[in-house]
Amino acid sequence: MSITDLLQAPNLREVLDELEQVWADEQKRRHEFWATVDENIKAEFILGEIIYHSPVYGRHWKASTRITRHLIPFVYDNDLGEVAYEKVMVRLTRNDYEPDICFWNKEKARDFEKKQSALPPPDFVVEILSDSTKERDYGIKMEDYALHEVKEYWIVDTDSQTIEQYLSTNKKFELSQKLKDGLLASEVITGFKINVKEIFE
Repeated sequence: MSITDLLQAPNLREVLDELEQVWADEQKRRHEFWATVDENIKAEFILGEIIYHSPVYGRHWKASTRITRHLIPFVYDNDLGEVAYEKVMVRLTRNDYEPDICFWNKEKARDFEKKQSALPPPDFVVEILSDSTKERDYGIKMEDYALHEVKEYWIVDTDSQTIEQYLSTNKKFELSQKLKDGLLASEVITGFKINVKEIFE
């Protein structure tokens, strides 16, 4: 049902009451999630459900390691902002995610506190596909990141050994390029480039 259809519905008040109750119940579960989740458990809160993640395969953490070992020194040597990976909670309007890799520019990162456990939307996100996360990485996460003004999104596929680079336009991601080899240059992290093949070797 579209907003236009909803506004024409004779039972509008009833529908709104039901939605408000659904939202209240979901937020109660979300606050319980915040109170119980800890740094030893990789979990996300997505569309009202707690999603627990099992340990990743070697190809996943190897790809993550090879990206971060290039990205982290580049960002810090050039004083560009902050990089985080794996066990970092990103809190959006409705959902809480733990991206594989993310970057905040210097202006945003300046406000981070030492004991801050949940962080605002990043400028740049990398998600490495697995069988259990693929649908969400291409679905709700892609949509949600774009709506919250993440400017660049990389999807790393260790099966096909490719990286897809998505750039945000009007709060929607559009595929910029899909590479199996050659240099991939970030649009958000000025000057950062990485050899795609090296990520999968």
